[in-house]
Amino acid sequence: MTAATLTMPTNIRDQNRAMVRTWLYAVCLLIFIMVIVGGATRLTDSGLSITEWKPLLGAIPPLNAADWEIALEKYRQIPEYQQINKGMSMSDFQFIYWWEWGHRFLGRLIGLFVAIPLAFFWATGRLESFMKPRLLLLFALGGLQGFIGWWMVKSGLVERVDVSQYRLATHLTLACLIFAYAMWLARGLAPHSDEPVTSNVKTFSLIVFVAIVIQIFLGALVAGLDAGLSFNDWPTMDGAIIPADLWIQTPAWINAFENPKTVQFIHRISAYLVLILILWQMIAAYGSESGDTHKRRTVVLMAFGIAQAMIGVITLVLQVPLFWGLVHQGGAVVLLGFAVAHWRGTKGAYA
Repeated sequence: MTAATLTMPTNIRDQNRAMVRTWLYAVCLLIFIMVIVGGATRLTDSGLSITEWKPLLGAIPPLNAADWEIALEKYRQIPEYQQINKGMSMSDFQFIYWWEWGHRFLGRLIGLFVAIPLAFFWATGRLESFMKPRLLLLFALGGLQGFIGWWMVKSGLVERVDVSQYRLATHLTLACLIFAYAMWLARGLAPHSDEPVTSNVKTFSLIVFVAIVIQIFLGALVAGLDAGLSFNDWPTMDGAIIPADLWIQTPAWINAFENPKTVQFIHRISAYLVLILILWQMIAAYGSESGDTHKRRTVVLMAFGIAQAMIGVITLVLQVPLFWGLVHQGGAVVLLGFAVAHWRGTKGAYA
């Protein structure tokens, strides 16, 4: 128990925690929306429409016809325009521009939404001392994410017609880790039951969380390679349980990151493994002496896992239409969020 907690009346402490917790939930919601908008930016091939990174001035979009012509002329200089979108009309360019601008603007908005309330809570003494460095880390991770986003975009401006799948996967995974961290902090400030929880339930909750993060990373590789646009049969893949030509590139390990067929196959197999882990967790929880609250959370997580797997199959079979692609990406974040909440719930409340 911290010194700040000892000197703060319990009712005031609980009120302050409730305020901070509500703010952190709102941060999670904004990050969730950000991931959805980022997915739409990717699926509409809009991510390279803004070829500069101006953290402050970039918040101002083109305001007149001359500004729009300058923006389009900059886009004309990159390989994506020259090899794929040559001759694009101004209206078509504006469509992709607004998606990318909205994505970047939302990132700036989230930065302000973290910084301003954080400063307010800090200045008014509403933060317990142990929360301060943790919230500063949250803010710093947001700044790092902005840099990673530009690092990703930059990979598609010179020699490629799209961004590097490695950088895309880094960008999406970090976004989800920031979401998970904000959720972790918020759930730690929530009231917790005193129900017992066994060590195996605690361990499984961590393993499931890590497995979901890895699956999100693999899904981002699939998106970066447009691997979901081919081999759209299920439960087979390319007409077989284990398709051919999975390891045709050399060295062999590179297939797991650069061969679209192999990347999609690994993503499929890992999805089955995640479901098995979630099911195993539920069985272990109900076979343990953990409290009913912890057991019920494993059931809900199992339901979310099954729903996400079904959405993934629909998205694949339909060849990744915009709506289902976004539902699938959003579903992954929801699943991750609940896994974090369950994991944090096994730890008990902050003292």
